[in-house]
Amino acid sequence: MQYVWQHRLLLHTDMVTVDGRRVSVIDPGRLNTDAGPDFFNAKVKIGSDTWVGDVEIHVRASDWHRHGHDSDRAYDSVILHVVDRDDTRICRGNGEVIPQMTMTCAPEFHIRYHELVDRADIDLPCANDLPGLSQLYITDWLTGLAFERMYAKSDHMLKLLDTYAGDWEQTCYVILARALGFSINSEPMERLAVSLPLHFLRKHSDSLAAIEALLFGQGGFLEKAPAGDPYVEHLRREHKFFAHKFSLRPLEPLGWKMARMRPHNFPHRRISLLAQLISRDFRLVARILKAQSLDDMRDIFRQPLTGYWANHFTFGPGSERNYESLSKNSTDSLVINVAVPLLLSYGTVHGDEALTARAAELLHQLPPESNSIVTLFANAGIKSRDAFTSQALIQLRRCYCEPRKCLYCRVGHRLLASKAKRQ
Repeated sequence: MQYVWQHRLLLHTDMVTVDGRRVSVIDPGRLNTDAGPDFFNAKVKIGSDTWVGDVEIHVRASDWHRHGHDSDRAYDSVILHVVDRDDTRICRGNGEVIPQMTMTCAPEFHIRYHELVDRADIDLPCANDLPGLSQLYITDWLTGLAFERMYAKSDHMLKLLDTYAGDWEQTCYVILARALGFSINSEPMERLAVSLPLHFLRKHSDSLAAIEALLFGQGGFLEKAPAGDPYVEHLRREHKFFAHKFSLRPLEPLGWKMARMRPHNFPHRRISLLAQLISRDFRLVARILKAQSLDDMRDIFRQPLTGYWANHFTFGPGSERNYESLSKNSTDSLVINVAVPLLLSYGTVHGDEALTARAAELLHQLPPESNSIVTLFANAGIKSRDAFTSQALIQLRRCYCEPRKCLYCRVGHRLLASKAKRQ
């Protein structure tokens, strides 16, 4: 009912108060998400009088008393009480009757709403309706979603920047560690990076083994590593030395996940790549800002692994061949989740519109991501041309479809609006 009122989806010819006065909505007001009436500063014409004030909405008129509004002076400002069932008269604290209107939503609206929101057995309840929507309408919504996702990532980065007192490199280091977790291990990777600040690791940038020992040791990997491996024993000695010297405390179990995962994606190789980037004079921010092309950006992250991890996926026996540190898709994922938010955040802080434009341009240059969400929408007729579109679809799926916020989705709104009025 709030949704129907807010978006003016009611049948205007049926709008009369329970005592027969015609109602015209000039302004439905601003939706209130806190305590108090449902809509602030509405403007409504009732009969020949124009009222400015608040609007309260209930299923039953008697809910006014059930919710305690009759003893709350904040509700004396209500100029119209909108209900589905008129089962009692409502008055202000001074005894004055509050105008009341019955607003019955069309049955078709209820049916369509539940078809979208309550069908847990269907991944995309609106799939059959998408082809019938204007392509321009869908493109406009996807553009908004892509920027919504970009700014959400930027906001996360700026909060970290504030936490680290404006240290861009430390912030970027934590963001990179999280991105190297590739969704499945993003939380453990971020917690590991937070526990070992960049300035601390930089003190040992001349020794890759020292950085690996700190990361693997604090990550809890050395405890279960097989004995007898010279590399493992060296890392254990190094970690024991640093733990004693700097009073390092072991972290709580970080919850690493490796089940049903391809060996190339094991966290061991991601940690080793992070260690290698730190040992090579970690100046990620400057390198990203100076990158002239997409290939330059990819080269920042696409570093070959050397030594033990060139042919190992975990501790133990290795392979006879060397493997790339990251696939092309994984490298592009780091550009999306590290470089793009950095460009947008840095440009926002320093007022550099060229950098913020470059962030969106990178997404347009990158190929679309390959995942179940992109496939789901492709099967429904929305195909991704680039990473800008695939990021929009991920935002749509994660923030609207999965929590069933169809009322807040432009597609859902369009489909529901057509059913809100009586047929």
